[in-house]
Formats: sequence, structure tokens, C-alpha cells
Amino acid sequence: MSQALYGIIGYPLSHSFSPKYFAQKFREEGINAEYRAFALKDITDFPQLLQDYPCIKGLNVTIPYKEQILPYLDELDSLAEQLRAVNTIRINKGRLVGYNTDVIGFRSSLEKRLQPHHKRALVLGTGGASKAVRWVLQELGISALPVSRKPAAGTLAYAHLDADLIARYPLIINTTPLGTWPEVNACPELPYEDLSPRHLLFDLVYNPEQTLFLQRGDRQGAATCNGLEMLTEQANAAWEIWTA
Repeated sequence: MSQALYGIIGYPLSHSFSPKYFAQKFREEGINAEYRAFALKDITDFPQLLQDYPCIKGLNVTIPYKEQILPYLDELDSLAEQLRAVNTIRINKGRLVGYNTDVIGFRSSLEKRLQPHHKRALVLGTGGASKAVRWVLQELGISALPVSRKPAAGTLAYAHLDADLIARYPLIINTTPLGTWPEVNACPELPYEDLSPRHLLFDLVYNPEQTLFLQRGDRQGAATCNGLEMLTEQANAAWEIWTA
């Protein structure tokens, strides 16, 4: 029986969690498969990747391609279609189907940490990952306000965040790559001094374990959570899709 091949696309990928996670999973469960990191400098390199590795059965998709990958897929499942963002691809007989398991991972990790007063959330970033986050918040009945570097319709600029807004939005979720290793001294521009023990800061970044964003929240007594548990849950959901 030939070895199955899976992988992840994105850029950069030098410190991706997925190859190590799946290598351990395959080893522990005796699965005859390999998982590779495919760093694509441009999404236009994707068709060549498929030509070079025709045996690929499934792919994870990470920053910055969760939205850019859409034109290269044959089909989207209903949730990915609504979100217009994909983080998992199943390949079967040359047909590429896109899914979004970020929703599963984020909801699983967030729900157990929510308090009754977490009714409003600031969502930092407007990329593909933020779409899954906002979907989950809507499903949970939490009002979400997107925050970006530039203001737009329905989106607030970081410069407009003040003590009043911070107080009214006790859940703050970072969906940007800011703070990811090796840029560990970077973090979203917030008035951190206005955070309190009523706040929950959730960072989708998992490397380092405690980003500067989370460190600054912790100093103010806020509850914090990184993205490792979310990543594990979405990876397991992706595996179920690939092997269904």
C-alpha cells in the first residue's frame, strides 16, 4: 500500500505546528502517511504544486491564502461557501473540495472560557481567519466589532479604540499574525492600560505560547488563551474530512 501524502500551504511556514502534529499522529496511530509543509511564495504556484505531487490527498491552508485559494477549488462545502474562506482541502480523484474547520476549533476552545458578561467582542483583523471567528460569535449571540488598520464600513480603526470602547467590549480576539515568532515584540495597538480582570483576550497565534498581546493583557489581570487548542481541534476535524 503506497504512502498517502498530506500537507499545508501558506507563507512563511518555517515554524508551522501542523507537520510535527501530524507526524506524531501518524506515528502513534500506525498510519502510513506523510505530512509536508509547502511554502508557496505566491498562490499562483498552487497548480504547479498539484502537478509535482499528484498523490496529495489533503491540504491545510493558512495565512495568507485562506481566501486566495478559492478560485483554485472545484467545490466548497456549505459553511466554506458562506464564509468565503477555506483552511482545509480534500482531494479525491483530482477534485478539490474546500472546507473551514477553523469554526470547529475556535468554538471548541472559546466556549469553555466564556463568562456571562462576554456579550461583545472586538475582532482584531479582517482576513480569512476573522471570518470564522465572527461566524462563531454570531452563532453564540455575541456582538462583534471588527478592527483594522484602516477604517471601513462596519470596521473600526485601531486609532479609534479608547477606554470606553475597551470597557464595553470585554472579549478581544486577535486574528492577525502579529506577535508570531520570530516577531515576538509585535502586538496589536490597543490601550492595554484600560484592560481589566473582566476581559478575556484570545489570540489565534500559538507560537510563542504567550504572545506580547497576551502578556500585556495578563499584566492587567485579564484572562488569556492562545490558539494551540483551537489549532489542535481544527486539525483533528481536517483529518476526519480527509479520511471520511
